[in-house]
Order: sequence, then structure tokens, then C-alpha cells
Amino acid sequence: MIRHLVLFKLNEGVKRDDPRVVAGEEAFRALPEKISEIRFWELGWNLSDRPIAYDFAINSGFDDVDALRRYVEHPEHQAGVALWKEFATWVIADYEY
Repeated sequence: MIRHLVLFKLNEGVKRDDPRVVAGEEAFRALPEKISEIRFWELGWNLSDRPIAYDFAINSGFDDVDALRRYVEHPEHQAGVALWKEFATWVIADYEY
């Protein structure tokens, strides 16, 4: 199995209730219903007020690297990425478990 972790940092001045952020979150929440390669999916807003903390996280699982690649290339995933590019930056880590 492959774990795919993504941590998002909202751009300066962007708040969680910004309509773009709401749409981006909704797009990512809907992905498990649209992309069959997803085996595990959880996401949520950070609770920590530490300055090094990111704002939003996705923790997901896939059968193998090929399934992860198909997910990354899937049009629904790409549509969500396009939304988030407008208001956030992110980092990822993919590892086998």
C-alpha cells in the first residue's frame, strides 16, 4: 500500500470561509466517490495554533504506485488541484506501508 500525505498552507490573507476554499474542500471531499483507486481517505483542518503548522491535511491510501499515478492524473483530482492553486501551497509525502 502507498500512503499519500498532503499538507496545505493557505496563502496570506486567505481564510477558511473564503468561497474558493469552501469549493476546494468540497471538491476534495467528493473524490472518494469519483476515483476508484482511492482505498483510504481522510481530510481535515488543523487544530494546532503552532506557527509551523499547516492549515489543511489529506491522508490517503492506494494499492500501489500505479494506482497513485492514476489518481494524480485523474481529471477530478486535477480539477481540485486547479482550485487549490488559487489560494494555497502544499507539500506531499508518498511512502510504502
